[in-house]
Amino acid sequence: MTELLTPADLSRAAALLRAGALVAFPTETVYGLGADATDGRAVAGIFAAKGRPHFNPLICHYPDADAAFAHVVADERARALAARVWPGPLTLVLPRRPDCPVDLLAGAGLETLAVRVPGHALALDLLRLVGRPVAAPSANRSGQVSPTEARHVLEELGGRIAAVIDGGACTVGVESSVLDLSDPAGGAVLLRPGGVTAEVIEAVIGPVGRALAPTAAAATRSLRSPGLMLSHYAPSLPVRLGAVALEPGEALLAFGPTPLPGAQVAWNLSEAGDLAEAAARLFAGLRWLDAEGTRAGCLRIAAMAVPETGLGAAINDRLARAAAPRG
Repeated sequence: MTELLTPADLSRAAALLRAGALVAFPTETVYGLGADATDGRAVAGIFAAKGRPHFNPLICHYPDADAAFAHVVADERARALAARVWPGPLTLVLPRRPDCPVDLLAGAGLETLAVRVPGHALALDLLRLVGRPVAAPSANRSGQVSPTEARHVLEELGGRIAAVIDGGACTVGVESSVLDLSDPAGGAVLLRPGGVTAEVIEAVIGPVGRALAPTAAAATRSLRSPGLMLSHYAPSLPVRLGAVALEPGEALLAFGPTPLPGAQVAWNLSEAGDLAEAAARLFAGLRWLDAEGTRAGCLRIAAMAVPETGLGAAINDRLARAAAPRG
């Protein structure tokens, strides 16, 4: 049975993590499914609980930049970004140090490691109590919609993990941006758009490249970053992008003050057209539409267009993965 803990139970949560158990906890982005990153059996437990492909690396969470950079080789760009953004929703992919204690399974066997310092006070307190890096992908079954509330975690992972800490709803609502700084030639590539926009990153370190869109071939090789599977963040109902009119049997994922008319089941990401609000409501909306749409006999979710600016890039990235062909 999965324990539902409160913020007052952090010592209990830390003890469970140090003992090799799985504990879900809130961050500013989504709820993470945590395990001691130095314990290979615990890390393997994440993959088992999520049904996650082993070639998809995990993000390791730290209480501060010094702790993170003790395990990876950080250049001036990484340190400048850490000073500007951390704690916050940015993950850096950097070369592992030779003495890095993080189990190789957490990094999918790569010579790099994805690290971040979350911008959430409860998460930071927990990490300090654990005293070890905590590997933590989103706390959901692999390929399903990421959780932004404790109840979402219990719905998918109840009985499969030791505990979940209820820290309320996540404020950002989409995962961290992932920036690869591991190229020895000095290149920087944004592997996944997320809670820190490309504009903010480029203001600190200059122009960055963009990763190619995920393809089905990604399922057959090691990935540089979490969240690069093609079909990912997917509800059970199919998703149709760029809807300008509803078709029969469709639930509506709306955006803005003029949602498409005629929807029996609808969720508006932001009536005000606010991208930050839309990001925070995205996964909860997909979950709600999936459940309510299925209950109402809907056959598909129709998603209205979201601007490809700022956090809109992260929202559209998630929607494209949700709409990708299965299998």
